[in-house]
Amino acid sequence: MAITVLAIAVLYVGSTILTPLYPIYRREFGMSELAVVEVYAIYVVGNLAVLAAFGRMSDQIGRRVTTLAALALTALSALCFLASKSIDGLLLGRVLNGFAAGLGAGALTAWAAELEPRGDRAHAAVIVSAGNLAGLACGSVAAGLLGQYLPWPLRSIFVAYLALLVLVGLLVYRVGETVANPIRELREVSLRPRIGIPREIRLAFVAPACMALAAFALGGFYASLVPGLITETLHNSNIAVVGGVVGLYFVAAAVIALMTRSLASRLCMLGGTALLFLGVMLLMFAEVRASLPLLLLASLICGGAMALGYRGSLQVVNEIAPDDRRAEVVSTYLLVCYVGNSLPVLGVGLLSASLGRWTAHMSFACVIAALALVAAMTVSRRPSGIPIWIRDGIFKHAGKPRHF
Repeated sequence: MAITVLAIAVLYVGSTILTPLYPIYRREFGMSELAVVEVYAIYVVGNLAVLAAFGRMSDQIGRRVTTLAALALTALSALCFLASKSIDGLLLGRVLNGFAAGLGAGALTAWAAELEPRGDRAHAAVIVSAGNLAGLACGSVAAGLLGQYLPWPLRSIFVAYLALLVLVGLLVYRVGETVANPIRELREVSLRPRIGIPREIRLAFVAPACMALAAFALGGFYASLVPGLITETLHNSNIAVVGGVVGLYFVAAAVIALMTRSLASRLCMLGGTALLFLGVMLLMFAEVRASLPLLLLASLICGGAMALGYRGSLQVVNEIAPDDRRAEVVSTYLLVCYVGNSLPVLGVGLLSASLGRWTAHMSFACVIAALALVAAMTVSRRPSGIPIWIRDGIFKHAGKPRHF
């Protein structure tokens, strides 16, 4: 299980490895802020390709083969970044990286749950989520440090990353397969997508969907636009600082996810909403004042908001999904996450080009705050006059109530 969690962390290092390097790419390749956002957002193409056709691949051909394929694709994406001399190489690398992350995340999440020593799948899910967020943090911090203090800032980090992928691949190869009878013939593999929301839970799905959109849009903002904010608005060109700020966001998310693992799902979402309002307000204030300390504080709070929003919304989805259609509902939830991670920041990039950075960032803040508010209002619907969070508090130690 420890190796699978390490593998998912290393897999997600590749998702933020470009983030602190965007200011250098802008200078070297003559990229605009919109071009940077396009490079970041195209990641979703690979994610959606996996979701549409390969989401159940590890259930069919086995966890180990699928994970090794994902690590190989990640290495191929790193080679694209390493050899890139224009934006085209970055775009290709990001698509491959998105495909690898989507393919490997599903396989490794299931694999870790099956290898959990006590069979506690909820515990495995928390640990895997923390590993995911820790990988995102490490990718940003490592790229920032190597980009700032080693020669060849656009090359060194990818050489190191390729070596790490080879090492983890060797470890993964030694982990036992948990799929009993994996398919050996490719013609027997089903590529039919399983996406949909049953009619009876569509209203209940609104809250986690809105919360996931807001949380992942905030993550996309940090991973794509915060580097430009630091270098151009705060006038700090230190790449290590850029990586550290983005890394702080993901570290805060990982720590909060672990600390609140016993918190009820709806309380997580309501807490995430409150933190999101405060964090976004501080983020905009930090931009107005060009203040790095305020940005650091905003990063801590926004990271907590993402952790609570993501964990709470995913838990709600698991609670409301019918057993016989759980895969479809979770896949639809992941589709919302992928779209939230990419399309809002693409809109910010388009608005920045026409209306200016400040107007675009304020519009983004208002949109994700509105999404979080809708999530909070929907998740706290009153069953027979009693708000959910009051009901949860009253009956936490008294067992499940029969009627409301």
